[in-house]
Amino acid sequence: MSGPVRTEPLHPETPLLAPSGSYSVVVLLRGYAEPQGAGDAVRADGTVTLLLPPGWASDSSRRPAPSAHGGAKTALEEAVRGPILVDTGGPWARDALQEAMATQGVAPGDVTLVVGTHGHSDHIGNLGLFPEAALLVSHDFCLPGGLYLPHGLCESQPLRLGSGLQVWATPGHGGQRDVSVVVEGTSLGTVVVAGDVFERLGDEDSWQALSEDPVAQQRSRERILSVADVVVPGHGAPFRVVREAVKSSRI
Repeated sequence: MSGPVRTEPLHPETPLLAPSGSYSVVVLLRGYAEPQGAGDAVRADGTVTLLLPPGWASDSSRRPAPSAHGGAKTALEEAVRGPILVDTGGPWARDALQEAMATQGVAPGDVTLVVGTHGHSDHIGNLGLFPEAALLVSHDFCLPGGLYLPHGLCESQPLRLGSGLQVWATPGHGGQRDVSVVVEGTSLGTVVVAGDVFERLGDEDSWQALSEDPVAQQRSRERILSVADVVVPGHGAPFRVVREAVKSSRI
C-alpha cells in the first residue's frame, strides 16, 4: 500500500543516463537559476534531455520525415523513431548543446522530434537548430515546414508516443499549456521530464512565486509525484521520488 511521498537527491547526479528497452534518458545539460547582484535579477537556463529509442545508431541514411497522412497520431509515431530532445535551452547555450549531443553520437539533423515543455526562452531558445524535426511545443504539434496538426492532448488524455513514452498536459507554471514527458521502464524506473512544473529539488519555498496558475501547478506536481521514480526538473539536478510503505493494521 502506497504511503507518504518524499524526494531526495539522485546519486550519482551527473550525467543522468537511464538505459531502457524502450527509450533511454540522458540529461545533456542541467538547468540552473542563480540570483545575480542586487534586486531580483536571475541568470538561468533550462535543462535539456535526450531520449534515444532502442537500437538507435547515427548513420548516413536519412529517415523519412513524418507524414501528415493518417493525422497527428501517425505522424507522432513516425517522429519518435529517432532521437527526441526535450527542451533546447536558451540560445546562449547553443554551442554547449551541440557539444553535449555529440558526446552521445547525435547531430542536430538526427533529431526527429523536439518537445518544448513550455514557451519560455530558456527552454526553447534553440529550436532553429532542428528545422528537419517535428515539433511539439506546449500543445502545438507541427511537422517540418510548419504544417500544424490537431490532437487531443489534455489533462485527462495523454499523448502516447510509443511503448513506454507519453506526453502529459501538466499546466501551471507557464499557464494552461505546459507539458511533461513520461518515460517508463528505464533502469531507474519511471522518469518524468517535467520542465518547470518542478524548478529543482526542494523548491517548495519558491515555485508558487513563478507560477501563472499555482492551483493547476500543484495538481500537476501531485500527479507527477504519484507515478515518477525520478523527476528531471527545469533548473536543477534530477531527483528521486520515494514512497513510504504503509502497513495495514489488523484487529
